[in-house]
Amino acid sequence: MCGMMRIRSRTRDRVAARRGRTCLVAVFVLALVTGCATLQNPIRANLSDANEAVAQCAAWYRAMDQRIDQAGVRDGGEYRIPGFPYLRTDRFGASFRIEALAGEDLFQAWTGRLLRLEAEARAAELSNLPAGSLEDLAANRAQAGERTQACATTLAGHDFAVPERRTLLTARARVPDDYVTWQRALGLYPITRIPFWYGVDGWQKEAAETMRRSKEDMRGPATLSRYAPPDAAGTQAAKEILAGARRDPLGIPQLSAEQQEALFAAFAPVIEVETGGGYDRIGALAWGEGKRPVVDTSRPVVYRKLALTRYGGETLVQLVYLAWFSERPRAKSLDLLAGRLDGIFWRITLSTHGDPLVYDTIHPCGCFHMFFPVPGVEPLPPPATGIEWAFVPDRAPKLPDGARLVLRLATRTHYLVNMAADGGGAGLTYEFADYDELRSMPAGAGKRRSAFRPDALVPGTERGERVFFWPMGVPSAGAMRQWGHHATAFVGRRHFDDVDLIERRFRLLP
Repeated sequence: MCGMMRIRSRTRDRVAARRGRTCLVAVFVLALVTGCATLQNPIRANLSDANEAVAQCAAWYRAMDQRIDQAGVRDGGEYRIPGFPYLRTDRFGASFRIEALAGEDLFQAWTGRLLRLEAEARAAELSNLPAGSLEDLAANRAQAGERTQACATTLAGHDFAVPERRTLLTARARVPDDYVTWQRALGLYPITRIPFWYGVDGWQKEAAETMRRSKEDMRGPATLSRYAPPDAAGTQAAKEILAGARRDPLGIPQLSAEQQEALFAAFAPVIEVETGGGYDRIGALAWGEGKRPVVDTSRPVVYRKLALTRYGGETLVQLVYLAWFSERPRAKSLDLLAGRLDGIFWRITLSTHGDPLVYDTIHPCGCFHMFFPVPGVEPLPPPATGIEWAFVPDRAPKLPDGARLVLRLATRTHYLVNMAADGGGAGLTYEFADYDELRSMPAGAGKRRSAFRPDALVPGTERGERVFFWPMGVPSAGAMRQWGHHATAFVGRRHFDDVDLIERRFRLLP
């Protein structure tokens, strides 16, 4: 069955590529006619449309965007496609932009996903608007949400009826990377990257050695906080869910909320933290009275997100878990890495049959990216020397059904220092929360606020390293940031959500 899917995918790719090439001229011509449409001005506003409903909806989106931007509540997660304010995309969605032109069912599946991403982000923005922001529009938040959805349908139906606009959409649905090229240019990146690479290489060697030593003695310190998921593991049932999942025309698995619950419960890790203070206890992110989010350690929470990647022409499911800490405390008087908030992402890439292939982890700053392939998955060499490619400090064990991985984190730095099959033990039970809850959280007095600024950074989490690492082109290096904006390499270019991240770095053995 997998072979059939690969054949269909390759055939579809070849057809899409031919059609894509024939449409390039049309794209450039239309771009010259319409000019560079702004996000606030739908592309049809620059053309002669006599449709009153379309004109009203275009005006509605302009008014909504104006209020959202004035209030500073723009959600910076997914990419807003210029000229199509009712659509957003991520890197995974953008990877289908050429294939989407190969057939009506493919295009509808693709744009349906872009519409959902916009609707989710727009809902968070509306929730975070200050009271009274919509009074002059004679609408409350619920009414504004309903009209926005209706207008999205109207504008999509109008735009997608024109082949040239479809082609223009696919040309613009490209997510920019999260590196600032001019910073690298001014920072003499070709030269300054050399000492930075030696620093990265030194950290990798130290991390690998720390993990080797810790693996020899998993007993750990006397003070150890243990957090376990709420549900019993059952990976066999989870595998059956993925193996039998319905897929849309693009080959993307369609999983119900109940199926996602089962997957997250089956593969959730146990987290053990060497505990030297309150900064080593996980908790829920919340807004207090200050200007930055805080961590409520009285409520152990692990946030989760379903992500997707592509490998060999197929879409693979990724389970993402995130634990927050209140800070990374100073280890010395001048500690460039210390600051408010810290955390760890743990991600599992699953095969189409529900077997773990590769585990990887970063901190919410995008730092300290490490990969752990299972037996039967081999790392591929980097395309060039002296770049951050795929740091593999250890192999992940193959777990029997019902077993969990234990992640051991160091005190203060929260570095991952070991992982092993769970041997049991007493501890606290953490609860799950949806990662998207961070986009709109209670902020007191009936208000709501995102954990992230419009630039996708978490306020108040700046690190001293941002000045030192400026030539590497990562905005505010060390600060916590929103999903979709994790640049994970200082030397080279790499994102945590690159759609080919796993495929380019690992080979599945027969």
